[in-house]
Amino acid sequence: MSPLTAGAENVAKLPVHGLIDSHCHLDDAAFDDDRDAVLRRAETAGVCKIVVPAYTPKHWGRLKETCRHHPGLYPAYGVHPLYLNDRDGAWEATLAALLTQSVALGEIGLDASDGAPDAAHQRAGFATQLAMARQLGLPVILHARQSLEEVILTLRRFLGLRGVLHSFSGSLVQAQRLMDMGFLLGLGGALTHPRAQRLRATVANLPVESLLAETDAPWQTPHGHPGTRNEPAYLSEIIASLAQLRHTPAQEIARITAQNALTLFHLQDAP
Repeated sequence: MSPLTAGAENVAKLPVHGLIDSHCHLDDAAFDDDRDAVLRRAETAGVCKIVVPAYTPKHWGRLKETCRHHPGLYPAYGVHPLYLNDRDGAWEATLAALLTQSVALGEIGLDASDGAPDAAHQRAGFATQLAMARQLGLPVILHARQSLEEVILTLRRFLGLRGVLHSFSGSLVQAQRLMDMGFLLGLGGALTHPRAQRLRATVANLPVESLLAETDAPWQTPHGHPGTRNEPAYLSEIIASLAQLRHTPAQEIARITAQNALTLFHLQDAP
């Protein structure tokens, strides 16, 4: 039995339980030495399910095996904009086959950071994957680094899609435009940093029914763990920050964000 499914009676005694980490790269090599221990700590911290998005085709097989060996982990497959050059000639057929066992298509999007692939190359890869998600009826997990406006404009060409803007850091106006199209907003470690005043002020004014909690582990470690690897056990700290900003009990925030994840990714129906 998986550490994420065992010991539910112990999780129920914790102040906050039933958490869903909607974005965690648990297949990453950073967890190779202690993945089972990481999952045990996640369970103790109240995490019951984890969505694990892909980023490069080179590791789709690794992701599939990680989720297969650990019930409670749910895979999403796609090509991150920074890894578009990792594709081979058969990538679309391979991705289509994997998506039959996937809760979402992702992590996909646009990235305008230094050293990112050519913008036109990114736009083509993004559009191809959005079209595939719409055809298959799958939600998308979106990445938008220094490119949120263009991502929003691109989504308008694919009306009817649903999904989540991972690691949201935009404005209230941008949040509303995304929500109007049926997208949720993923919030992670950045929210816990006292200096993230703009983000924290924005989140305080967003409807919790449009929010997901995520760690993006092993990256984006919450405040209080400087210089350390992030992991899903820290999700409770993100929930606590959300609760504080919204003057709402943490267990209520945990319940609503978990239900949002269950609904978006159809986790009740996933194997």
